[in-house]
Amino acid sequence: MDTRSIDITRIMRLLPHRYPFLLVDRVVEAVKDSHIHAYKNVTMNEPFFQGHFPGIPIMPGVLILEALAQTGGILGMLDEAEDSTKLFLFRGVDGAKFRRQVVPGDRLDLYCDNLKMKLGVCKMNARAMVDGKLACEAVLSAAIADKAAR
Repeated sequence: MDTRSIDITRIMRLLPHRYPFLLVDRVVEAVKDSHIHAYKNVTMNEPFFQGHFPGIPIMPGVLILEALAQTGGILGMLDEAEDSTKLFLFRGVDGAKFRRQVVPGDRLDLYCDNLKMKLGVCKMNARAMVDGKLACEAVLSAAIADKAAR
């Protein structure tokens, strides 16, 4: 499935996350079993900036990784029906590196490229960019599971 520009309404049908934990605003491009480009507009209104850090707002690295995992989840769920019984579960992160800070006013571009999918487990390269500069990179793994089996 080749998709251009998935809006927040469809994103919310593909992911179970909700405010304040939904960290993807729009998908620019998604090609099933291949790659996805999405973004998050980082604003001063984000609840985590109250404590990270007062007077020096920096998006926590773990939330950058979560935004990347959600982006990969959208890619993994593209072909699922809106009433799907499937859930894309984050399993792990390898080789995470943080290259620059993400601050209010940044547009965090999120990229995931599928490395391999085998027996319901997916491994993908993930990158977060700001203004064309690498902010974070990692290899993420996730599994597709039944919601009822949690």
